This record gives sequence, C-alpha cells and structure tokens, in this order.
Amino acid sequence: MLNCDWFWVALLLNLTYKIGDRTNDSMKNLPLLSASAFAVTSGLVFGTMQAASAASLTWQWNYSGTGITANGNFITNDIPDDLGFYQILGISGTRNGETITGLQTTGTPIPGNEPFEVDNLISLNIQQLTGDGFGYSTSGGNFSSPFFASFLATPGYLEVFSAPPIVPGFENLDLEDSELPISFSATIVTIPEPTSIVSLLALGTLGAASALKRKQLSRFTQKELAKIS
Repeated sequence: MLNCDWFWVALLLNLTYKIGDRTNDSMKNLPLLSASAFAVTSGLVFGTMQAASAASLTWQWNYSGTGITANGNFITNDIPDDLGFYQILGISGTRNGETITGLQTTGTPIPGNEPFEVDNLISLNIQQLTGDGFGYSTSGGNFSSPFFASFLATPGYLEVFSAPPIVPGFENLDLEDSELPISFSATIVTIPEPTSIVSLLALGTLGAASALKRKQLSRFTQKELAKIS
C-alpha cells in the first residue's frame, strides 16, 4: 500500500482500541463510534483504490530456439494500454545459464542493434510482443532483444543477440551475434488484491462496535434487574 494508507490503518486500529477501552461509556456514544468507523474504513478504501492504480503484476516468461534457452520473470504495471499491452518495469532470469542483469531502457536499442529501440511491452494477446520487443543484458556482457517479426513470410518471434566485441549498428552483426527464430510465451502469475486488507480491518472494527453494544446492553439489563429486586 501507499504511505498514506498506513495513516488510515493506524487510525482504524486506534479507533478499535478506544472502542474496547471505553466500555463504561453510555450507549449514546455508539452511533458516533459507528460513524467514525465507517468514515475511517471509507478513507482506507479510497486510499487503497489509489494504491491499486500503482500496483504491479508478476509474469513468468520463457523462450527457446536453436541453441537458445531463456526464462524468468517480469514485473509490469497492472493496467494495459488500449491495445492490451503492459509496460515491463523489471526483469529477472537467465539466458543460456547467464544471469539477466538488467532491463534495457525503454526507447533505446540494445548495444549492437542500433537504431532499433525497444518498447518493453508485453501482452496476453496471441501476439504477446510488439515489433520493437524488449531488451536485457546478461552477466556475460551480452545483450538480447526478442521481438515480433511481422515482416516474415510467416510472422513470428525473433531474438537479436549481441555479444562482445560490440560494434554499433545492426548491419555490423558478426559471427558471435545472431538473429534467430524463437518460440515465446508469457503468463501472469500474481494479481494483487488490495481490497482484502480493507475487508478484514472493516470487519474487525464493526465487530468491536458490536461487542461493545452487547456488553452495554448486558450492563443495562443488570441495572434494571437490580432495581426490581
């Protein structure tokens, strides 16, 4: 959650404590306590809705081709664009045993594949990558950029691989570099549920108010019985 949400959490917990601590108050305070609980819970819901807009998704991805095996995780934003693509914010994993060390900055090409800039977009559509694809670096000093090649006779995915010594420009790909067909797949594995904590705290607060009401009714009944006897 965002920092502002912790304010609401603290306020809600403080209110619950005070409800339990003021068991000697008269029942006329109960409507005020209930209204306060509703206001605090509403504030927490609003804050959590704001936090949800900044939430992220975790994906699993993998691709393979001749002499190529790569897999790992993406972190993306949680709201796709009009075409159904999510922005990749982080990446981890391995390629041919080398650890992935970083995501290529959006709007820049991987070294050795200039001037083709990556957009770092991913989708659940049948075509999961764009023609610009995503890029990353590895612990071996290499760079990779999978993308969707619509210009092929049979459109599909390709991976541009750039290895040292790196000479700028895609036309300078050498024997250590490659551009090969791959099979690519990615799926979402975690979806945030920001409203769950709201529900639990709201139920806890209302439960405390209900318990106070029952306790006060019990004391009222005892007093009336004492008067009769």
